[in-house]
Amino acid sequence: MQQVAPYTITGRALLGEDLEEEDVAITVSGGIVTAIEPYRGTPERWIVPAFFNAHTHLGDTVAMDLPARGSLAELVKPPDGLKHRILAATPRAELVRGMRSSITTMIATGTAGFADFREGGAAGVAAIREAAAGLDCRPVILGREGGERVSDGAGISSVHDVKNAEEVVREARKIGRIVAFHAGEKNPDDIDDALAFDPDLLVHCTHATDAHLRRIVDMGIPIAVCPRSNWLLGVAASPARPPIARILELGGRLLLGTDNVMFVQPDMLREMAFTATVYRAPPKEILHAAIAGATLAGRTGYLEIGQNTKMLVINPAKCNLSFSKDIRTTIVKRLDPSSIEQNVLTLQ
Repeated sequence: MQQVAPYTITGRALLGEDLEEEDVAITVSGGIVTAIEPYRGTPERWIVPAFFNAHTHLGDTVAMDLPARGSLAELVKPPDGLKHRILAATPRAELVRGMRSSITTMIATGTAGFADFREGGAAGVAAIREAAAGLDCRPVILGREGGERVSDGAGISSVHDVKNAEEVVREARKIGRIVAFHAGEKNPDDIDDALAFDPDLLVHCTHATDAHLRRIVDMGIPIAVCPRSNWLLGVAASPARPPIARILELGGRLLLGTDNVMFVQPDMLREMAFTATVYRAPPKEILHAAIAGATLAGRTGYLEIGQNTKMLVINPAKCNLSFSKDIRTTIVKRLDPSSIEQNVLTLQ
């Protein structure tokens, strides 16, 4: 990892969990924000927290846009869905190359970390580690089929799809690992069974009922929603699914992910813009959801003194963004990679 001297960046920054706009000089030393001081000049750059993609399946990059039709189960359900058959038949080197290309795509679009449900057991975990090696994008690897023992935790498909869920959770808890479940993607039937395990993360909850949401919020469990994927896979067809507005109304911990690269580009800029357009959620809340998954990697994700720095430096003059009257809204609805001048992600 690159070693650099302390440095200072000036600009209009979105600070802290409130993402308040302030003109500041941010000093970074050893990868940690050591000072945030008022800046009295004219800010020419925006400084914003980098994004965290809270749910990916990077392995199926190798099946990108494969012409395929079928139900959700026929396409992605383990162990015999189309995706899993493709993964099993693809040489390891090609899988690694595909995942690495998706990680570099995420970096280019402002993502500093991601949580991946990694198929293929321990070998699959080793493959994604190889794919991410040397790149400034921190993977939280949630293994399957034995991979949970050598990764950051367990990424479990629907509890109804896994015969040994109790054993997997017990083993993960024993060694202090994360436990995450797909739940409520095609219907609500598996949500209560997933909640019985008191998971650290639920993914989708597309068809969660109000009673489910209240219980999830009371338990303090974050929900990673994947709106574009839900629409493309036919499990959502209105702004009511996933129930983003209701999650926010109840005070839930909303995270944002992109899901399968087979169907959706792992681009948080596109995910935020889609969510803002279709779900009409407040841009500040969408931006929160695109950042807050960093807690899965043990950091807040926000620009605060004492925090490991993961930030983007944006030049709004590269296009028409300099006319923005609300940076948060503009980032969510309009930002594209051409305006990201510098990804200051893991400088040490």
